[in-house]
Amino acid sequence: MRSQANPRLMLMILSAVFAFLYIPISVLFALSFNEGGLPTAWTGFSVKWYGELFRNKEIIGAALNTLIVAVVSTLLATMLGTLLAIGVEIRRRKGRFLETIIFAPMIIPDIVLAIALLSFFSMLNVTMGLHTVIVSHVVFNLAFVCSVVRARLKTFDWSIVEASADLGASTPITLWRVVIPVMLPAVIAGALLAFTLSVDEFIIAFFTAGAGRDSITLPMQIFAMIRFGVTPEINALATIVMTLSVIALALSQRLNRGGLPGQ
Repeated sequence: MRSQANPRLMLMILSAVFAFLYIPISVLFALSFNEGGLPTAWTGFSVKWYGELFRNKEIIGAALNTLIVAVVSTLLATMLGTLLAIGVEIRRRKGRFLETIIFAPMIIPDIVLAIALLSFFSMLNVTMGLHTVIVSHVVFNLAFVCSVVRARLKTFDWSIVEASADLGASTPITLWRVVIPVMLPAVIAGALLAFTLSVDEFIIAFFTAGAGRDSITLPMQIFAMIRFGVTPEINALATIVMTLSVIALALSQRLNRGGLPGQ
């Protein structure tokens, strides 16, 4: 009886946890197709609110800003994070302190990191804008990219690097033609994770974007709209952002576990 009760109890707890997590998301998704203007009362199926999004210039502007920030910060964080991961792994014994510094943003609360970045930019008299958001997201995403790539490097056969050097290849050639191709699935997975985090990030962008509308991102736009009440248009926008984030995160997990097709 006891052995049968434990699996049932665990199943009930697991079901309750998943219900708590996914029922609100399911309601949000369903109400984004609500024909009526009320955010909670279902009146019929319609996709008109998705059409309204593409006619809203403020949302389109925020979406473009988000795309610019996400793409640029992802490229920079991926390049720097990959190089840092290689450097830390090569100097594993001597790189403990460096490793701690790199991974610190992963455990520091977002609000603390946002205030620190705001203070840093203010100390340098830097005008806030989209460029400061990009730099802040690079700092934020660097540790995540580095951790994903390092996980791949732990199973890397460094003897092929030595073989490449014995054959006369220079360090840059070895890095580009030997190390990077082997790590490519992890690099892409880290980039997709960084892109997802950048698209969803609100607190750091809120503190470092400045006062103008030219640097407002989608999460900031959603926050500005939701202060006046939840509408089906907000539900539709949140559904699109959530769907894109889930797709990118799923691809990241797939690449990180299984690698690229054919590998």
